[in-house]
Amino acid sequence: MTTTPHEPVGTHFDATLMQRARERTWAALHGICERMHPGISEDEAKLEAEDVFRELGFERLWHPPYIRIGQNTTKTYRQPSDPGVRLNESDNYFIDLGLVFDGHEGDVGDTFVVGAAPERQACADAARTLFHEVAAAWRTQDLSGQALYAFADERARAMGWRLNHEIKGHRVSDFPHSIHKAGDLGDLQATPSSGLWILEIQIAHPTEPFGAFYEDLLTEERVGPTERSAASNDATLAGGHTPKS
Repeated sequence: MTTTPHEPVGTHFDATLMQRARERTWAALHGICERMHPGISEDEAKLEAEDVFRELGFERLWHPPYIRIGQNTTKTYRQPSDPGVRLNESDNYFIDLGLVFDGHEGDVGDTFVVGAAPERQACADAARTLFHEVAAAWRTQDLSGQALYAFADERARAMGWRLNHEIKGHRVSDFPHSIHKAGDLGDLQATPSSGLWILEIQIAHPTEPFGAFYEDLLTEERVGPTERSAASNDATLAGGHTPKS
């Protein structure tokens, strides 16, 4: 495959295995979602996540799972969660996973809502919408990584949300991508190649303490694992909530 100097891969890289790792990591995310319920804490949710990972036969983590609830959904992965937060009857949470399958890295994230919380649902929906708008701009306009995040900021403002500028995407590849030191997608001056970069979107309400997160692999394929699983997402899962993708 043809890549820029910021896009080296290992000798065992296989694009098919990258897609497989992506899809299995999405399966893990939805498996965790099925175990979420009002009253659960972030630490308890992470224990449930470990069971899901083992059931799916993951090889290892390439980053720890981040499960943020309520007020903690405005925080980045670098920031510790406020302690003692549990999922309320009407609340939101996001899941961010980095798993390795077949020697390749999957990295996905999405936000879900419990009960009747229309503003939080609107935020979760907006994060997904914004992701797909930015991905579409990349596919049709050959935008650089820097231009993609400038576009994301413009669209977030127009939609009434605040984009978190500290979260701006990164490389993935056969494990470990970190040895290549490719930097953030939002700093890339070139057009990113398909199947090598994670587009991350994190937004927050302009005044209220909640936000939403969505990430997935940038690919030329327009229909990803979340769209393919739309039917299952329309069904009410354990805990009485209906995630939408």
